[in-house]
Amino acid sequence: MADNGKSSANVGSKNDKVKQEDKAGAPLEPVFKENHLFVSVNDYQWPIVYRKEYNLGFLGLEKLHPFDSAKWGKIFNILKGQLMVTEDTIVSPEEALEKDLLVVHVQSYLDSLKVNIGEAVPEWSYAVAGITEVPPVALLPNFIVQKKVLKPLRFQTGGTILAAKLALERGWSINIGGGFHHCSSARGGGFCAYADISLGIMFLRKMKLIKKAMIVDLDAHQGNGHERDFINMQKDVYILDVYNREIYPHDGYAKRGISRKVELESFTGDEEYLSLVKRHLTEAIAEFQPDIVFYNAGTDCLQGDPLGRLSVSPDGIIQRDEMVFEWARNSHSIPIIMVTSGGYQQKTGPIIAQSILNLRDKKLVSCEAAEEYIKRSR
Repeated sequence: MADNGKSSANVGSKNDKVKQEDKAGAPLEPVFKENHLFVSVNDYQWPIVYRKEYNLGFLGLEKLHPFDSAKWGKIFNILKGQLMVTEDTIVSPEEALEKDLLVVHVQSYLDSLKVNIGEAVPEWSYAVAGITEVPPVALLPNFIVQKKVLKPLRFQTGGTILAAKLALERGWSINIGGGFHHCSSARGGGFCAYADISLGIMFLRKMKLIKKAMIVDLDAHQGNGHERDFINMQKDVYILDVYNREIYPHDGYAKRGISRKVELESFTGDEEYLSLVKRHLTEAIAEFQPDIVFYNAGTDCLQGDPLGRLSVSPDGIIQRDEMVFEWARNSHSIPIIMVTSGGYQQKTGPIIAQSILNLRDKKLVSCEAAEEYIKRSR
């Protein structure tokens, strides 16, 4: 996801990072025992996570930002129209609560998103306006912003945490939302209010389900949020980041958290882009063997995107996603979770849906029980 060059909310120092982990062998904290985010999943449900509450709408002000605030619903509706999924055969996530967010976030940052001037008198939402890059949001009472902006993002964050566990159980998962890679433990920005990727990794680590994770970030923008979070954990969290060096966020400090950095020039097209992705995936796995891959599959590298400023075709996006799943699932048998991240054109939702359908057609994702359930229900 991306910023249009404006400043972001910044609470805490540039040394923000995930909290100190528990000592080996320590008992699980209460937040990880029977957590409400880990809903029951039936065998006839695809490990695809979505609910209608993902979609944003705040009095029309969302139109002041190029991000398509309804793209998640468009993706689901196309998959449903193509008879891949129904409401019954996807997994509906729960909202990430404060106790969940505190696994990574510092309290002062979360407080900045919900400040009140006395009881029942909400303060204007300056911090959220900076994160969403929609200045008029600053004039809305915070209770409206919580309901119309932050609550949907908390549902998507809960979706990423759930999908991370599902990937371990099923071999793969897709959260139709999420990918808020500009948010770190202590600061948000670029339309990213919660550090869902960092949270997904830390939940799995603290639950002792994994030791090592790799982030493959192919959004057009540098993923400075999770890079800040894991800057001191590079032995356990490897980050491959392929991004346009000429655009936001230009976060030099966060670059220290990148294990393999691939900086592109503006208007890089399919041939060079796909060649670089393929080469660096191969070299990354030779350097680091993870227990899970978090794939940040931003589509703002699409030709014509006003913020990403790259020139990858729709077919190039589909080939890229196929390449990543083939690399993780077939070549190396590593569980993979995909999140959809940025993309600032109306056509990005349909392209993501076509890419998921292609993954199904190529047998890179499958759920026979779901397909049989849908056939019987028709």
